[in-house]
Amino acid sequence: MFKHIPCGETLPPKNVHAVSVSIPTYDDIISYEEGNCDAIKSGYPRFVLHPYLKKMTVFLKDKYALSSKEEIVLVSSKKFATLICITYNLEQQKEFDEVFGVVLIEKNSKDLQKVLRFIQHVGCNLSSRFAEEYLYDRGLIESLYVESIDKPKYVLETLRDAYRNDDIYLTCSGMNAMYGVLKALQEIRGGIVIQLGWIYLDSMNLIESYESKIFYDVEDLDVLEEFLKNNNKKISSLVTELPTNPLLQCVDVKRLKKICLKYDISLVIDSTFSTSYGKITEADILVESLTKFACGNADVLMGCFVLNQKYAKHREKFLSHIDKPYIKDVKRLAYEIKDYKKRVEKSKKNAERLVEFLKQKSFVKRVYYSEFSPVISVEFNFHFKEAYDKLNFAKGPSLGTEFTLLMPYVYLAHYDLLTCQEGREILDQNGIPIDLIRISVGIEDIEDIKKEFNRLDLW
Repeated sequence: MFKHIPCGETLPPKNVHAVSVSIPTYDDIISYEEGNCDAIKSGYPRFVLHPYLKKMTVFLKDKYALSSKEEIVLVSSKKFATLICITYNLEQQKEFDEVFGVVLIEKNSKDLQKVLRFIQHVGCNLSSRFAEEYLYDRGLIESLYVESIDKPKYVLETLRDAYRNDDIYLTCSGMNAMYGVLKALQEIRGGIVIQLGWIYLDSMNLIESYESKIFYDVEDLDVLEEFLKNNNKKISSLVTELPTNPLLQCVDVKRLKKICLKYDISLVIDSTFSTSYGKITEADILVESLTKFACGNADVLMGCFVLNQKYAKHREKFLSHIDKPYIKDVKRLAYEIKDYKKRVEKSKKNAERLVEFLKQKSFVKRVYYSEFSPVISVEFNFHFKEAYDKLNFAKGPSLGTEFTLLMPYVYLAHYDLLTCQEGREILDQNGIPIDLIRISVGIEDIEDIKKEFNRLDLW
């Protein structure tokens, strides 16, 4: 059933708006990370510039008669373009008459990498569907990609039903939701941001932009409480994931909530791995990347945040720091999200059975899992390259797809740590195995999934 997908093919295949890309072998991973993989033309939008956005920049350079010494970066709004210019002290020599944001940068300057990192962390990407329509309206592409869509109202209706909350707000990406939440909390409360657990790369980067304190062990809340007891500084918020990425660790969320109430700390939980149906009631604010399980097809970049009653009164402040998603992205998600609950239930059941199966296999060293999530992570008893190259599942960034998707997590998320001794020590100190493969379990027949893993028995 599962077949090798060539390097550089979009995931899902032949989908112009796909947010994942096939990186099927160990050698492809290294080439991609070293910037030597010409086959990869697209990828996760916060890391790889979409081909349509590249085409837009060429058009805009000509439209505004920019010199060869000038470069432009496109973002979701003029608001974020202005924020970038202020943050990095960039003087803009031209006025851009566009509804989206355009930032002018000197070519080959250090500012370009700074701006690209800002977009990666803040998630203010310009939509590929917006770019597609922009190019089509100007005769720069011949046709629009044909896809099923539905009424936008279905997105919020589904999320409100899942979260049992009406105060849900859509953002142009999951990271944009996290950025907006942390920014607003700093304005409302101020103080130290606490990170609990080894969490997603860019969430950690956002937290580090504030005065912060990190507790990597989610299972040792005594250490956290001791710090709070002896710390006189004001604490703004505590950010964690349930479960964590990529080790699927789960904090005692009921005890954590009591601690946060005792010390007057806002509890922010990223619920992406447990999905909207995780029934997390303890958080003050929930954040979810809708690109993952809500979409199920890896072709929409979108996020949301959910406010409890205490913070709902501040909704306008939160909204002032995010960008809303492009309408065509909402319409696409509206079509996909209707199967959200059914997909999650099927994936969770498959994940449970796959964990039981893998635990019995001699080629498996350890399985990391949580009852909350359809995602598991696996260490093998032989070299990572052998296992990764042999398996024919889709392999690339992201998760939550209806098709089983493998990701070489540390290689794609923490390659900088992987390539130096100090970084490897940091990973080792926090129990993050370098050769771990994260598996987002799909809705295929579980026997077919097990059969593919059984190919490793014949290695």
